Amino acid sequence: METRGSISEMEAVEVMASSPSQINERLFKLDEVVQFDSEAGKKTIFYETEKMALAVWCLEPGQKVVNHSHSNADDIWICTEGTGTFYPGYGEAVEITKGDIIYSEPGQQHGMVNTGTERFVFIGIAGPMPMDFISHE
Repeated sequence: METRGSISEMEAVEVMASSPSQINERLFKLDEVVQFDSEAGKKTIFYETEKMALAVWCLEPGQKVVNHSHSNADDIWICTEGTGTFYPGYGEAVEITKGDIIYSEPGQQHGMVNTGTERFVFIGIAGPMPMDFISHE
């Protein structure tokens, strides 16, 4: 998308888009949505519309997200803490760590295991909603 105009015009648009009355509905603090469960990996959806969902996944060492796919949605995972192993398909494994970003398009398998000794956290961005869940375990 091409944007034309002076810098001052663009700054004015940014100020209007980030007005205090709206920013509280669009700003999330990661430490306020992170929740762990000693029994199993924990997924917390902290924002959802008909177009997309934002979630945080929290895995203790050894916990996992089962290998699965979505026939109708893109899924992006952004690692924010810890290390783990990403499973993009049968027999495949990729080590990931803080700062890594994974994209899975509709139909592509994806799963995760916390293979580290510390807690593992990643953000999931998926859409459109509702999305299906097809287990490959």
